[in-house]
Amino acid sequence: MKERPLVLIVDDEANVRKVLAALIEQAGYGGVTASSGEEALRCVRAHDPDLVITDLKMPGTDGLELLRRLRADFPEIPVVMLTAHGTIESAVEAMKRGAYDFLTKPFDRDRVLDVIGRALAHGDRSRLEFQGPLAEGEPTGILGKSAAITAVRQMVQRVARAPTTVLITGETGTGKELVAEALHRLSARHADPLVRINCGAIPESLVEAELFGYERGAFTGAEKAKPGRFELADRGTLFLDEVAELPLASQVKLLRILQDGVLDRVGAAAPRKVDVRVVAATNRDPTLMAREGLFREDLLYRLRVIEMHVPPLRERPEDIPVLVDFFLLKHAHRLGRPAPRISPGALEALMGLPWPGNVRQLENAIERAVLLAQEPVLAESDFGLASEAPMQKGSGRARTPARQAAIEAERRVIRAALENVAGNVTRAAALLGLSRRGLQLKMKEFGLRQPSLSP
Repeated sequence: MKERPLVLIVDDEANVRKVLAALIEQAGYGGVTASSGEEALRCVRAHDPDLVITDLKMPGTDGLELLRRLRADFPEIPVVMLTAHGTIESAVEAMKRGAYDFLTKPFDRDRVLDVIGRALAHGDRSRLEFQGPLAEGEPTGILGKSAAITAVRQMVQRVARAPTTVLITGETGTGKELVAEALHRLSARHADPLVRINCGAIPESLVEAELFGYERGAFTGAEKAKPGRFELADRGTLFLDEVAELPLASQVKLLRILQDGVLDRVGAAAPRKVDVRVVAATNRDPTLMAREGLFREDLLYRLRVIEMHVPPLRERPEDIPVLVDFFLLKHAHRLGRPAPRISPGALEALMGLPWPGNVRQLENAIERAVLLAQEPVLAESDFGLASEAPMQKGSGRARTPARQAAIEAERRVIRAALENVAGNVTRAAALLGLSRRGLQLKMKEFGLRQPSLSP
């Protein structure tokens, strides 16, 4: 269990590793270092870092190749590139390939800490979304046999090649980013960048600079011009995650780009033309927000040309066996071991759980079981589902063994989430996709207390 975010620093220069490691430790983060891309990949598997900061130019596996392999195998881990002033263009190219941001040498302490903070927040959100390699034979990568998921998959295939804006709604962890990836991959823009940005992870004062870019001298600290995410996504797709968190002033500029295809860099004298397909997502109700004056109604209409809703896992339990099989194979391959099977009893118990954290929570449970299992067939105990509590009688309604196992499993999942964040209820609620109040009620129901989390 990590008590604080862990940052992996990759650079072939020992002094750079030393300086960054000291800065990261002073800021309260954990740090681990690697001197090459090959060593970095071993460190990722051994330590599961929350962020990777890597030099662009290194012997052997360089920063771009390391980025490619991390995006393929560990897409939830954000990557920040290190570059000298003379290779800014290469760093921008890295961002087009999926890097979160870049830092230039020599380092500015405030800039380093700002980028790290935002990258970690982005990574926290990414880990809550279902991501991973495509299922073989499924072009959208969206698994499930329920009517609701089948409808989402069919809609993706119908609208992917159009330049139309799409709004994806659904709870945290349902797979909204996976839908955005499928829309881009099946579109005519698939050879150009898919650029992601989490609108809720950017400080309000930096939103416009991140989205639209800025010119040199536009504000204090703007020592060089920097393209925004719209320019990085030119001819490709821009995925605006948590779009409902955008400030109203930025919503006006976003509306102009959607209508006219032009943007204004902060501090620029003239607008720039861009060709970007926008896909947005939110876990909030945008109609209600528009009614309350928190989201522009005209922008909502412009984003909601096509709307796709990804239902929560509790509403489609028939998808769980398909997802379980896929995750068993995925994590067995990732961990370098034979794929186990799952017992009928364990599968029944998994299908009886409410899964407040949705698909991502299910994937985490499968990964843990694959890692810790000692037998070729996974039983309830491998998921923490085995319960010694007898069926309760005379308490209003009897609990079947499967129901009792599901209740006990939910208790264990909530306990594990609390332990993972050192008892922080707000962070645990975010991991589980619950409100703080909802989690507190669950804790009371299951007898979980802070900070010891006893019994």
